[in-house]
Amino acid sequence: MITLPVLIPLLGATVYATVGWRRGTAWVSAICSAGLLGVAIAIAVDIARSGPREFGGLVRVDALSAFMLIVVGAVAMLATLAAPGHLETEIRLGRASARTAARHSLLVQLFLATMACAVLAANLGLLWVAIEATTIVTAFLVGQRRTRAAIEAAWKYVVICSTGIALALLGTLLLNYASSRAPSRAGLDLAALAGAHGLDPGVTRIAIALLLLGFGAKAGLAPLHAWLPDAHSQAPAPVSALMSGVLLSVAFYAILRIKVVADAVLGAGFARWLLAVMAIASLAVAASLLLAQQDYKRMLAYSSIEHLGLVALGAAIGGPIAIAAILLHILGHGLAKGVLFVGAGRMLQLTGTSRIDGVRGLLARAPVLASCVGLGVLALIGLPPFSVFASELGIVRAGFASPLGWVTALALTLVLVAAAALTGHTSGMLLGPAPDGPSAAVARPRLLPVPTAFALAGGLTVAAVLGVAAPGLSTLLRLAAEVLTR
Repeated sequence: MITLPVLIPLLGATVYATVGWRRGTAWVSAICSAGLLGVAIAIAVDIARSGPREFGGLVRVDALSAFMLIVVGAVAMLATLAAPGHLETEIRLGRASARTAARHSLLVQLFLATMACAVLAANLGLLWVAIEATTIVTAFLVGQRRTRAAIEAAWKYVVICSTGIALALLGTLLLNYASSRAPSRAGLDLAALAGAHGLDPGVTRIAIALLLLGFGAKAGLAPLHAWLPDAHSQAPAPVSALMSGVLLSVAFYAILRIKVVADAVLGAGFARWLLAVMAIASLAVAASLLLAQQDYKRMLAYSSIEHLGLVALGAAIGGPIAIAAILLHILGHGLAKGVLFVGAGRMLQLTGTSRIDGVRGLLARAPVLASCVGLGVLALIGLPPFSVFASELGIVRAGFASPLGWVTALALTLVLVAAAALTGHTSGMLLGPAPDGPSAAVARPRLLPVPTAFALAGGLTVAAVLGVAAPGLSTLLRLAAEVLTR
């Protein structure tokens, strides 16, 4: 059963490769995502009862892997449920064709398969290969519209992420070198490395730094973050939802695995301070650029840098409370950002512009869409009852009780600045009277497709429920935190 999260999306990709995109296959992607989520939940229940599972020495599932599979499945369900309505509107507006929709759906399924493979990898080498595969697949999705801006964003994404992945490859080779000469001879097996001893500290220190910087680039962390705003703003809305809600988190999953090795070999201090510096740099970049942002899709992208910076801070703090909090934050952020990027794609189709000052009075023009976007922003900035409030509270509490108290205070200030910027920009788009004149008379459908409305409402509802009570998930979070803190 543990290989099904990879096989199910591959089956969906096969359908689109052979049959194409038409009325009968438009929902195959959503069905596969539902299957992926169902299998992920079943695996999580099994792991909670029976412990980790392994298959063939290359695949291993523990509580952390099971939780990340649930994140992948949940955000994928949201994005693929909204995708048919998005693609049908793009075809109607002349910006896509049935062939484009088929290629899009095929690549999305391959994207989900590579991310599932990454979180199931028992070996650091296989984890690296899977994350590199996500770069190749998503590059075509970022450039799907084939405009000059989209192609430029795709190339920027490939160049910067490939640089990061090259650094991670060098770090992997160095870690393998150190491991092969240690008494434990753990190789690149992640579980064995977590308990390895006798590794050369000098070589390991260089390897860990390269791995954190390399995978940090794919997670959108400073200093190699510049690809993210361009890629997320140019990708189709469902793809942006997956990239922001899942891809960044899967890359950070690799960092969490690496940190366990670093703490075992070098002690907690080295990775802690490196991650803390990356976290504060990412928060500072995001907060400063959000203040003067003029494009709402780029605004959401910079918000992703902010939230991954906060996750990096929680990882630097360490301990069961902080780790459980960042895992809950990963899920809550994925749901909220999925809702917002799907909503932003619909706003672009409705208004014809991605400029913040080009959207006014949306609540009067499209009340359901505007309400979902407004609630999504409230979820994103961490207002109760949404889960981001609970996760941020957990990170801050753990931070003030740790040696990183002053870093936590600085991070909290930057988070408040980012929240104020997001609130100000969003309120300007949603509130006020609907505009008059030619700009308001765009002949585009104003009603949300029912599946899209269901995806937006469902994502917000789950994010709110997780912030109030989730007994089963609490157990899984505790077990996942134990994997990273034992």
